[in-house]
Amino acid sequence: MSTPVRPVLLIVAHGSRDPRHAATVHALVRRVRAVRPDVRVETGFLDFNVPSVRGVLESLETEGVRDVVALPLLLTRAFHAKADIPAVLAAAPPRLRIRQAEVLGPSPLLLSALERRLYEAGLTPADKSSTGVVLASAGSSDPEAIAVIADIAREWRHTGWCAVRPAFASASLPRTEDAVRQLRELGCARVAVAPYVLAPGFLPDRIARGAAGADVLADVLGPAPEVARVLLERYDAARLPVALAVGA
Repeated sequence: MSTPVRPVLLIVAHGSRDPRHAATVHALVRRVRAVRPDVRVETGFLDFNVPSVRGVLESLETEGVRDVVALPLLLTRAFHAKADIPAVLAAAPPRLRIRQAEVLGPSPLLLSALERRLYEAGLTPADKSSTGVVLASAGSSDPEAIAVIADIAREWRHTGWCAVRPAFASASLPRTEDAVRQLRELGCARVAVAPYVLAPGFLPDRIARGAAGADVLADVLGPAPEVARVLLERYDAARLPVALAVGA
């Protein structure tokens, strides 16, 4: 009996005029392919970059692909995950069977990725109890997304950091510089900023400017191995009903 074909994994990225964004997305996709060479991985962008999500879906349909898992390259369930991406997928060729996977966050693996970036920036595990961390997100007008960031900050605080404060580059308050100041006033010996963003761009640059008063600024999550693992976890969870249906 032949082995069932796994659904194509279509990573849906936001896109940006900043070329660093697409380069980082492609680096993450390369890591995912290296971890799971048995899975076909494609990338589509909602805006600014090519190929577009619509173009990739049309090409897959032309090839004869039938099953696709569309995975939003997003950390929270905000407008793009709730509206933009479902609308694009709804306009896909009708012969495609598409399942939209969950966004990447929250996940304990992403906390591990954040700590990886902080240690790469110069901190050590011995620094945790004396270091306050700003969990700096892009921001959103969606209350659900904001609440998730606050929950992540509370959870992360319990792993041994002096304190963890959420901050936002847009739409919500406090800003990164305000959270840095709060941690100074709290008495943390050092302050680190951990960008909870996947790729460089306009808002991550704003986070970096707001981190001017901090002691440590970590890099974006990018192609961290933990991010690739979360991506594949979301893919497997979304494809499971398809796999069961075909006996995989």
